[in-house]
Amino acid sequence: MTPDPNGVYTRNRFYIDCLAYLLKGGLRLRGGHQPQQGVLVPPDYSGICVASQEDPEADATIIGYLNELGIRHVRMDFTYDSMDGHGSRFLSSLLGEGFQVLLRLLPPPAEARRMGEPAVQQRWKEFVAEVLGQFGSRLEAVEIGNVVNRRRWSGYRSVDDFMTAWSLASQQVRAHGVVLAGPNVTDFEPPYNYAFLKAMGRRGELPDIHTNNLFVERVIRPEAFDHRVAGRWMTQLLKLNLVKKARVLGRLSDSFGIGKTYSTTAFWTLPRIRRRLADGEEKQADYLTRYMILTAASGGLQRAYWGPLVSQREGLVDDGTGQPAAHELVGRYTQNNGCWRNYVRRPAFSAMATFNRLIPGTRYLGEVPTGNGLHIHRFANDERQVHVVWATDSQAAMLGDIYTAEDLEQAQVFDHVAGQLDGVTGLATEVPVYLCWPAARGVPINSAARVMPGLAVHANRSGGRHYYYRDEKWHGMVFAASRAEADRLIEVSHPDQVAPPGGDNVLRKARNVIWSVDDPIHPERRLAVKKPNRLKWNKKIVDHFKPTKGVRSWSGANQLRRRGIDSPDPVAWFECHTRKDTLNNWYVCAHAGSIPSVRDFFEHFARGGTEFHGIARNDLFQALSNFLLRMHGQGVFFRDLAGGNILVQIGDDKSLNFTLIDTARARFYNRPASIGKRLSDLKRTCYKLDWAGREVFMGMYLQALGRSFSWPYRVPFHYFDWKARTKRRLKGKHKRPRTRAAG
Repeated sequence: MTPDPNGVYTRNRFYIDCLAYLLKGGLRLRGGHQPQQGVLVPPDYSGICVASQEDPEADATIIGYLNELGIRHVRMDFTYDSMDGHGSRFLSSLLGEGFQVLLRLLPPPAEARRMGEPAVQQRWKEFVAEVLGQFGSRLEAVEIGNVVNRRRWSGYRSVDDFMTAWSLASQQVRAHGVVLAGPNVTDFEPPYNYAFLKAMGRRGELPDIHTNNLFVERVIRPEAFDHRVAGRWMTQLLKLNLVKKARVLGRLSDSFGIGKTYSTTAFWTLPRIRRRLADGEEKQADYLTRYMILTAASGGLQRAYWGPLVSQREGLVDDGTGQPAAHELVGRYTQNNGCWRNYVRRPAFSAMATFNRLIPGTRYLGEVPTGNGLHIHRFANDERQVHVVWATDSQAAMLGDIYTAEDLEQAQVFDHVAGQLDGVTGLATEVPVYLCWPAARGVPINSAARVMPGLAVHANRSGGRHYYYRDEKWHGMVFAASRAEADRLIEVSHPDQVAPPGGDNVLRKARNVIWSVDDPIHPERRLAVKKPNRLKWNKKIVDHFKPTKGVRSWSGANQLRRRGIDSPDPVAWFECHTRKDTLNNWYVCAHAGSIPSVRDFFEHFARGGTEFHGIARNDLFQALSNFLLRMHGQGVFFRDLAGGNILVQIGDDKSLNFTLIDTARARFYNRPASIGKRLSDLKRTCYKLDWAGREVFMGMYLQALGRSFSWPYRVPFHYFDWKARTKRRLKGKHKRPRTRAAG
C-alpha cells in the first residue's frame, strides 16, 4: 500500500499487519505463563494515575495520598483546557514536589474525530508545543495515545487519524528532547500493538516506551487463563494468564528495539466485582495485590500504573459522590469528582501502600510449585526476604503446612492491608499475606503443601478471622474476633465437649440431628449444631470420597455469603482425622430462630390463603423470585432448594429477606446457572405450592429471563411431583412437621 499525502499508512495496511502478527504466532511463548525467576523488580515499579480539581486545596490532598502510598511516579492526563485551568496548577505542584510525571497529552474527543482537518492538526501542534515549552524539561516522559483501539472512547475515527496526531506530536516531543511513550492500546490486544509499532517504525517514529493498559478484570481473578481470546476450548492451549500477557507485550517491545514496557492504567471496577462477589472493596484490594505481584514477577513490564487514584467505581479513594464518572476514565482522567473533604480511602489504598513498601527494588526468586490453587512467590533484597502467599477463590491452606513452626514464629506476617497476623495459626486464603524474614535466614518451604480439599472460607468476612484447630483426634476451624474468643468457641463446640442433644434443645432428628447450644460469645443468640445421624450403606461409600458433611455445610454457607446470599453465620466445623467414620463430623452455625419458611407460605397459599404473616401472596412471590434470580445469577446451583430450606425474615416495614439453610449440596460456578439447573432448583421450591400459584410464581421468575412458563418448563415439575409422591407411597410415609433450624 502507498501512504496517503500526509505520509500515514492506510487502514488496510494496518489490518494486514494485525493479521500478520497472528499468522506469525505472536501469541506463542513457550512457558510464557510462568513467572521469570531472577528478574529484578525496578525500585520505581509502581505508578498511579492522578488528577485534581478546581479547589487548590485538593492538590495537597492528592499529594498527601501519594506520600502515604510511597509512590513517586504518576501519570496525568492533559488536554486543551488544562493549560488555563487547574490541570496546569496541579502539574506544577507535582513537579515542584519532585514527582516523576508521565504526562499524557490528549486532544478533546471532538477534535480527535476531526484530526484529518488541517485546522484541527494545527491546534494540536500548537497545544503540544505549548505544553512542552512550559513543562517539557521537567517531565519524565510524554505519552501520546489514549485507548487507540477503542474508537468511542478515544474519539479517533480511524487509524489514519491517530497516526496523524502521533506523527505531529512525536516530532514536537523529539524536538524538545523529551522521552516519548505510546501508543496506549487498551486491554490485551497485541495485534494492535504490533500494527501501531510497525507503522511507527516505517515512519521512524517509534516510542522510547511502549505503553498498554493491561487489564484482566474481565476474567475475574488475576491468575486465570483468559477464555475470551479464542474461546474456552483454546484456554488451556494458549495459557494466556496475566504473566504471559505481560511477557508477550515485553517481547513485542524488544522486537522493535524499545527498552521499556509500561502498563499505564489497570483497575477492577466495583460493579464488575459485585456481579459475582459481595465484598467489592475488599476483593478490589485482593486483586490489586495479586495483580501487582504477578506483573512484577513476569519480567515483562518495567512499570505498572494503577488508576485512577480517586473515583467512585475504580479508585483507591472513593470520591464520595456515589455516582460514576460521566465517561470512561481509562480514556480520559482529567478531573476528580466530588469534594476532597469527602474522600475516603478504600482497602485497596492500603494494599498498594503495603506492596510499595515491600516489593519494588527486590529480586524475584521464583514461585514454589505447589499445585493448583496455592501461590507462593518469593522476593528478596539485601535486607530481607519476602514471601507472598495466597489461595485462589475461596480455598485455604495452613501456613503451618507450608513453613516450619520455628520459621513462622520468627516471621513478620502481614495481610495485604498491613495488619499484623499470627503466622502460627494463620491461613493462606484469597487475601494475600506477606511473610518477612532477614535476608540471610534460610527458610525451607514444603512444596507438598496443598489447599485443604473441599474447604471454602469467606476470607473477606468482617468481624474476625478463621482459626484452625488440631488435636490428636480432631481437627476443624472456628471463626472468631480473636484467639481468646476462638478458644472459648472451641471449648463449647468441640465434639468432646459440646452439650449433647436431648430434650428441648433438639431441633430435628432424622438423617441429621440438629440441636441448639449456648453461644459463649454472644449471649443473646444460640448456636445450632448439626451432625449426621444415619447414612445408608451406599451413602457411606460415596461420602468416604467426599469432604464430610460438616465441611460441605461450612463451605456451602461460606460460598453463599461470599456471593451476598444470606445463610446463618458459620461458626465452626470439626471432623476426625481419619474420616473413616462418616458420622463423626460437626457443623456449627448461628441458630436462625423460629421464623417461617417459604414452605409455610406455600402450604398456606395452596390451601386458598391470600395472605400469610401479613404478606400478600404476590408480594411474597415477587420478592422470592427476585432473590432466586439473584442467587442463580451469582452462579449458585443449590440442589436442595426445598421451600423448608428458605427462611423468610419479615421486617417491620413488611420488607422480606431470605436466608438459605441446609447448604451441604450446593455447587458454585463463575457464571450464571443454566436454565436446566434453575429448573432443577425451582421444582423443589414449588413442590408444596398449588399449580395456580406455580403459574404466577414461575411466570414472574421466567419473565425476568425473557421466557414464559410453557410446557417444556413444566415437564420437570410434573416429573418431580410424580417422583416425590411415588417415593412417599413406597415408603409408607405421611406428612410430618419439620422444624427449621439452621445449617
